[in-house]
Amino acid sequence: MGLKGKIGIALGAVVIAVAAAVGYMMFVMAPPSDLDLARSKKTAKGLYAVEIAPENPAFERNMLHGWIATVKTADGVAVEDAQITVDGGMPQHGHGLPTAPQVTAALGDGRYRIEGVRFNMSGWWEFKLHVSAAAGEDDVTFNLSL
Repeated sequence: MGLKGKIGIALGAVVIAVAAAVGYMMFVMAPPSDLDLARSKKTAKGLYAVEIAPENPAFERNMLHGWIATVKTADGVAVEDAQITVDGGMPQHGHGLPTAPQVTAALGDGRYRIEGVRFNMSGWWEFKLHVSAAAGEDDVTFNLSL
């Protein structure tokens, strides 16, 4: 067999190995089948009940968009003057959000506008909020599947 034949076989083996690796990663990276996709949850310590909703329900991947977070006490009273920080990322990929979303407005009735959100790829995302208000500090993580 000549040099061209050996190179062709080697390239074919590389293509097959890469395709197998990509297929395996797609299978392994599938979100868990029991992933909780609720957009309304209690925080980890149970201090608050938080609900999130995109401002535009038809938001698209790779576009900046805003979300509204509604924060209430455990007994349902709207939380005013909360400090909220936003974090998140793709747990299966090991990277955070591609932007630095921030609360830009308190809208009243415990509602807060979060702007600068962008999800740059399909898959399982975590959207994490840290809430600091009169009842204390607490965290909540929402799972999103795009």
